[in-house]
Amino acid sequence: MLRTRRSTLTLMSLALSLVGASTLTAQANPARQVVVGEGQRVSATLSPGIRVGNMIFASGQLGTSPNDTTIAGQTTRSLENTEKVFKAAGTTLANAVKCTVFLTDVKDFQGMNGAYTKFFPSNPPARSTVVVAALVVPSAKVEIECQGMIP
Repeated sequence: MLRTRRSTLTLMSLALSLVGASTLTAQANPARQVVVGEGQRVSATLSPGIRVGNMIFASGQLGTSPNDTTIAGQTTRSLENTEKVFKAAGTTLANAVKCTVFLTDVKDFQGMNGAYTKFFPSNPPARSTVVVAALVVPSAKVEIECQGMIP
C-alpha cells in the first residue's frame, strides 16, 4: 500500500511539474503580444488586449462616463474602447467573432442591444449576454469583451 501511495504522489508531482513548465513556456511565448489601444494603459492586473497569432482578445471594456450615464451611452463607449484595442491590433470590429456582454440590470437589454447593433450592422459576432450583480466600478451598467481575427 505504501508503494502505491508513493507512486501516486510521484506521478502527481511529475504532472504538476509538467503543468508548471507549460505555463512558463506559454508566458515566455514571443507570439503572445500585449495590445494597448489609444488612450489606454496596461495595469498590474490586466492588459487591454492580447494578440496571439491572428487572434485578438480584448479585455472587458467599461463604458462609464460622467457625461452619459445611460445604457446606450455606456454601451457605445464600451464598444468604442473595444474598437481602439482592435485597431491597435491591426483589425476592426467587423472581424469580431465572439463578444460577451455583462449587464447589471436585465431591463437594460433593449437599450444595450440598440447601441450594440450600430457597431455590428451586418454579420454580427456570436454573443452571450449575462446579467451580473455588479461590475467593478459602481456606476458601470455594462462591460463588453470581444475576441476577433486579424486579417
